[in-house]
Amino acid sequence: MVSRARLRTFFRSAGVRLACIYAALFGISALILIFTLWSATLSLLNGQVDAAIQADALGLSEQWQQGGAPALLHTISERLAGNVDDDAIYLVIDGAGRAVTGNLAAWPAQVVNTKAIYELPVHRHGVDTLARLHRFALPGGYALLVGRDVEPRARLRDLLTHTLASALLLIVILTISGALLVQMLFRRMLFHVSETAAAISAGDLSPRVRLSGRGDEFDLLAETINDMLDRIGRLMDGVRQVSNAIAHDLRTPITRARARLEDAAAHATSTEQLQTEVQRAITDLDNITAVFQALLRISEIEAGARRSAFTVLNLSPLLDDLGELYSAVAEERGLTLEVALSGALTTRGDRELIQQAIANLLDNALKFSPPGGIVRLRGERLGPGLSLSVTDQGPGIPSADVARATERFFRGETARHTPGFGLGLTLVRAVAQLHGGSLTLDPAHPGLRASLLLPAIEMERDEAPERDRAKAA
Repeated sequence: MVSRARLRTFFRSAGVRLACIYAALFGISALILIFTLWSATLSLLNGQVDAAIQADALGLSEQWQQGGAPALLHTISERLAGNVDDDAIYLVIDGAGRAVTGNLAAWPAQVVNTKAIYELPVHRHGVDTLARLHRFALPGGYALLVGRDVEPRARLRDLLTHTLASALLLIVILTISGALLVQMLFRRMLFHVSETAAAISAGDLSPRVRLSGRGDEFDLLAETINDMLDRIGRLMDGVRQVSNAIAHDLRTPITRARARLEDAAAHATSTEQLQTEVQRAITDLDNITAVFQALLRISEIEAGARRSAFTVLNLSPLLDDLGELYSAVAEERGLTLEVALSGALTTRGDRELIQQAIANLLDNALKFSPPGGIVRLRGERLGPGLSLSVTDQGPGIPSADVARATERFFRGETARHTPGFGLGLTLVRAVAQLHGGSLTLDPAHPGLRASLLLPAIEMERDEAPERDRAKAA
């Protein structure tokens, strides 16, 4: 005997529930259709007979009113003689219950009410048959019985009932078969999803859900799951790359700091020399701390934690301030910084993050530009967006490295011997994505043009004071 636990597990299946819903809907619809057809057919058959009885009785009543009993009896005799189908039933009795005329031997005892139509077995012409009968009262205590032999209609009704019963049995079989088919198809459609999910849970990220090619909802679900798995795969690769990069890039400063401390502990001959080596080790460790802070900040940005601080910003004052600040830095390095702003530079975002992103681009441009070079900071409105670009005249980025330039800790051949950890462009890309924008890197011949693309909005009049207060702050 099946246990209750197994039954609960069985009915907990989504495929079983879907099959049961299908079976219930199909079965109920079929039952309603069969019952409607059966009742409509019976109503039609009985309605025709009852209408004929009422019309016959009305005609006989008129004959009684016109000629009394003789006219009624004569009319009944004529109708019996002219009844080709031999299905008409008449009987007239007097006040004492004696038969006066008609084709029935005796009045059926059950027919007593003049307001009801009876369907009863009667004996006529020596055989038993089924008839529908109606009693009518006549003056002088007479009573009129009018009816029709419905035996052929009864056989048709029984045939219809048996046919519909057989159809109902067939419908039950089709319902069960259809429910099983629906469950099987549902399980087959989800089998690949379950199989792929099981493989992913076991640690294998390579399987993908197979598509049927029909473009239905299950294919859309499979595509969404596959895109999700691709995203997870890329994230896992990124985690591995970051781990490898951290292990590779931080090993040198940590080793150097440890070596300096060991050397100072073993060979320092004075307090000043010991303090100098300790200070150098602290500087190395500060650089390592800065790397981890940068990584945490990038992770925070990518997680969208700063989106709640978004406000409407006019970026023109921000770019002017950065241009003024970095002009002095450029002049110290023998470079020229040109600032060109055009159009309304209004967006919604985090002022501090956008400022840091542009500052990172300017730092890179100044770092890689040769003496006497020109760095250009440009802000302009391009269609529905803003373009904040920084262009330098340095060595640029080889086309083979452009796709990886925004990866954590990636440093091309031209940047191997310059200060930094390869996180600047990663942070800029994260800021761009947080604001619904993007970062593009294009050759400037010579140099590189890094463009931060952000969505633009129209500044409302009542938001201008907020902008002015933000600038003043």
